[in-house]
Order: sequence, then C-alpha cells, then structure tokens
Amino acid sequence: MLRLDKIHPIVSGNKLFKLRPWIDQAKAQGKTGILTFGGAWSNHIVASAYASREAGLSSVGMIRGGEFTTTTMAEARSYGMVLQNIDRATYRQAREDQFQSMGSSHPGCLVVPEGGYGLPGARGAADILRASETKAYTHIICACGTGTMLAGLIGSAAPGQICMGISIVRQGQHQLDESIRSLISAGPYPHWTTLHDHDLGGYAKHNRHLIAFMNKFHEEHGVPSDIVYTGKLFLAMETLTSSGFFPMGSKLLAIHSGGLQGNRSLTKGELAF
Repeated sequence: MLRLDKIHPIVSGNKLFKLRPWIDQAKAQGKTGILTFGGAWSNHIVASAYASREAGLSSVGMIRGGEFTTTTMAEARSYGMVLQNIDRATYRQAREDQFQSMGSSHPGCLVVPEGGYGLPGARGAADILRASETKAYTHIICACGTGTMLAGLIGSAAPGQICMGISIVRQGQHQLDESIRSLISAGPYPHWTTLHDHDLGGYAKHNRHLIAFMNKFHEEHGVPSDIVYTGKLFLAMETLTSSGFFPMGSKLLAIHSGGLQGNRSLTKGELAF
C-alpha cells in the first residue's frame, strides 16, 4: 500500500498532488484565488481551502446541496474559504461544462472543477508513482471518482503494469472511461481498466458490511479508511483476490488516496478509529 494519507495532515493524499498544478496555474495567470466545487463532506473542499491559504490565494467553494453546515464546511471556513450553496439541479448543469460557466461570477478566481479534475490535476497525479519505487508491482489499484488520479497513474506507470480504477460512483463505465481518456494523450500506455461492481449503490453510499470491514481492516492493519473511497477500494481488493481475479504471482499496489472527511457524516461510534 502506498500511504499517501500520511504525507500531509490537511491536504491529504492525492489532493496534494492534484492541487499543486492548479495552484501554480492560478499564480501564473495572475489570479487572486481559486473557485472550486464539492459536497458538504468533501476532502477536496478542505484541501483546496488550506492549500490556497498557504499559497497566498483566496478560495471560494460552491457546495452541492449544502443548505446546512457540516464540520467539513466549518473547517474549510476556518482556512478562509468563502462557501456558497448550489442546489443539486444547478450543480449537475454546471458539471456539463466543467463548471467554467460559474467562473464569470468570480473573475479573479481560477475555476478548478470538483476533485481537481482536468489536465493540471492529472499531470500532478502522475507524480504519485514517481515519488516512490513502484516498478516491481504488476497492478496499480486506486479508488476512482472523477478519474483524475487514475489518468495520472496511467501516464506514469511502467511498461507492463496494469492500472485499475475501482469506481465508487454509480455511473456508466463509458462515461467514466471517456473522462479518463480525455486526460491522457496518445501514447503506448499500460493496460488500464475500471471496475463498476463495487460502489455499494453510489457515491458515499455504504452499508453495515462496509463499516464492519473497515473496522476489521483497521484492527488488523492499523490503516484507517473512509466510506467514500478507500473503504470501498480495500473491500473490492479483498473480494477480487479471494475470488481469484488476479493471476497467480501478481504484485498489487493499493493507492491510499487519503482523506477521511466522509466519515464525519457517520454516527459517533460506528467506526472504531
């Protein structure tokens, strides 16, 4: 397991990699801040707020359906982010043009799509495998939301390695795969695939089996996970390995993408960590 969750206490995991090029682009373009998007329990929102402040930039967060205040939103505000609520219908419509239409209301801000999706985010995610020695592994496996991290991994994986994304959202494989293809240029990239049978009903959907697995996984390995991304990733890997999905002799590298904000939505005591 590549423990990206341990590299920074706030800009956790893959967010550190995906946000860095966006922050650099904002500065290069003379922007005063960033405008970004996410849910009420978003890792991306908190990470963006903190990273922007550290870079001397302001930040605005558009919150999907956030007609209430969560501890995640309160933390983002503590880092200086100005939050605005967007109803879900408007949010879905804005997603169609990667939120660029929302930029006119904040001309001094660089628009950063949800999850850091885009070429800068994928370029930053490519550094994940360059930060450690990973060439010995046959499979690189990560949780997949927007597909930005997986696109970066595909672009930097070694020849012969297989990059695999475990989709954590309820969407068609064609839609996610097209999003990933739009972020990778033509080239002799390793084989890659996305699996869509492990989302447990959709984004942030969870059940008692997942919670029990996450508690057991932490007890056995000392590794925390979350109900949105990494919990589903590790559960999927256990399911796949126990069913003989991977060829004998495979060496699997799981990417712990960090971020436990989603767990804040749970009732106290559900998780033992």
